[in-house]
This record gives sequence, C-alpha cells and structure tokens, in this order.
Amino acid sequence: MPSEIFSNLEEKMTKTVSVLKNELHSIRAGRANPSLLDRIMVEYYGSKTPLKQVAAVSAPEPRLLQVSPYDVTALKDIERALIASDLGINPSNDGKIIRLAIPMLTEERRKSLTKVVKKTGEDSKVALRNERRRSNDLLKKMHKDNDITEDELKESNKKVEELIKKYSEIVDKLIEQKEKEILAV
Repeated sequence: MPSEIFSNLEEKMTKTVSVLKNELHSIRAGRANPSLLDRIMVEYYGSKTPLKQVAAVSAPEPRLLQVSPYDVTALKDIERALIASDLGINPSNDGKIIRLAIPMLTEERRKSLTKVVKKTGEDSKVALRNERRRSNDLLKKMHKDNDITEDELKESNKKVEELIKKYSEIVDKLIEQKEKEILAV
C-alpha cells in the first residue's frame, strides 16, 4: 500500500519539476529562443490556438525570432497576440513573416526576471510540500485504519521526506541555472 503512495508522490513531483522547466524556458534571458513563444495563444478562426500550431517559429540570429504563419491570413491575428502578450517585444510584420528583435536586457530587467524565477521556483516548492502533506495524511490514515504499523508509518514518513529533499534540490538547481543565465551579460 505505501508503495502506491510513493509511486504516486514521485510521479506528481516529476510533473511539478517538468512544469517548472517549461515555465523557466518561457522566461527570456536576452537570447532569441523559439520556446519564448510557447505560451502565446492566437485567436484563430474563433478559437484560442497555440502559436506553434499556426506558425513556424525559428531563431535565424541570436537576437531575432522569426514567425512564419502556415496560413498568411493568420498574420494579423498572430501579430495581435504577440502585441498583447507580456513579452514586451514589438513585432515587425512584412506581410509574409513576423520578426521579433530581442532587445538586450537592462540590469533592472535582469533583476526583475530573477525575482520572477525565484517566485516560480517557490511556487514549485509549495506544490511539492502540498504533495508531501497529502502523502503523509494518507499514511496516517492507513496507520489509523491499522493497515500499517507505527514503525512502517515512521519509515514511510522518512521516505517521503527523502523524496521531498531530492526534488527540492532539483528545483533549487534549476532556479540557480536560470538565474545565472539571466544575469550573464
């Protein structure tokens, strides 16, 4: 029984780390990276559609993103979505493709991005702690129902703590790497 709890806990923690990685990829660090536009949703034929489903995104130069729509009629909708996004980059539309020039980050912007990164990391740690609490509650319930002994409960709680520590360290490393990337000029 506790093994199910551990496998479920590890699966949820892995998902939390995966979500964190995706969020960190979408935070720009001064370099053009097509994953910056992963969160952009375009109003396409009346429904919100991810940008990568309506256009090809490439980085032909280190400071330039190029968005080539599969359907040229979607160009204006894509441009509108890019302007409305929180990227703070003005798109340049030539009638066939959209170019996004990635500006150099100011020191102030770098510091504010590191705060966003830290907050994202802290949110992930909160999710991990919530999973720990849920698992420990399930273990306590199992003990109360006499499914596991007191010793098994203590051992299981120790294993849950080890998992939390392992995944918290992974989160810390990801945050540290992203901060270094952002602060590097």
